[in-house]
Amino acid sequence: MVKWVFVFLFLASAVYVHFRGKVRHRLGRQLLDHSTFMAPVNVLMYAFSRVPTTAFIPEPGDHFPELEPLRANWQTIREEARRLRELQHIKAAEGYNDVGFNSFFRRGWKRFYLKWYDDAHPSAAELCPQTTALLRQIPSVKAAMFTELPPGGELRPHRDPFAGSLRLHLGLETPNDDGCYIEVDGDRYSWRDGQWTMFDETFIHSARNDTQSNRIILFCDVERPMKYRWAQALNRFIARNLIAAGASPNMEGDKTGGINRLFKYFYVLRLKAKGLRERNKHLYYGLKYLAVVLVAAFIVWI
Repeated sequence: MVKWVFVFLFLASAVYVHFRGKVRHRLGRQLLDHSTFMAPVNVLMYAFSRVPTTAFIPEPGDHFPELEPLRANWQTIREEARRLRELQHIKAAEGYNDVGFNSFFRRGWKRFYLKWYDDAHPSAAELCPQTTALLRQIPSVKAAMFTELPPGGELRPHRDPFAGSLRLHLGLETPNDDGCYIEVDGDRYSWRDGQWTMFDETFIHSARNDTQSNRIILFCDVERPMKYRWAQALNRFIARNLIAAGASPNMEGDKTGGINRLFKYFYVLRLKAKGLRERNKHLYYGLKYLAVVLVAAFIVWI
């Protein structure tokens, strides 16, 4: 009986995540999306969140006053980002060691990590001392990076896996044009220099730069504040033991998390799967969904 209660709760959570919001993945994609497997945890994050669970969080400074130094010092932060761009350090991963953002690199997106659920990357502390000093004073910022979206760049619609954080974007060097935007659950925001927005990255979101100018922002994952201590402790436990394992280096000497150390081996299998899909799409999807059914049957059986 207990087993079937857990099965029901998992299925109910997955259905809730799928129908949450105005924009949804196709059922076939949602079935295998990481947000489905994280659904029970994420539903707890939504249920006990101390901030609104809307797609965009209005007035981030009202909910997170500790973030104000970032906005107040945006020009200082911008100068360090510009220097990195001149040195060509804002770039795609140099190998298969950034599983969280691997698919983004194919369409122009680039990044330079400042921190990832830990202290600053050594390369960031050396090259961006003022920005990393600011971030060090704000423990609620769990991850931060500079990200670049060049003219013609795009991010396809996707969800992030874990609802324990909220995403902050601070415009540094942007086109200041509505042709460069992010869309979260169907609502659009266009970046502007010195202005910020915060959103829930577990809603489906996408981005495009249809202008002729580059876009650089400060991208931060801010810990979601919870109503109860046990919920906050659960959030931090998952972040520390799972999300932190996604650390990716900027250059030699930076930490690579366990998930990313394994990713290069997984990607070999992924390339073989892509090859099968090109040769025989029906066989590819048949095997894919058969594997899901077998795993689900095994879980129910045990």
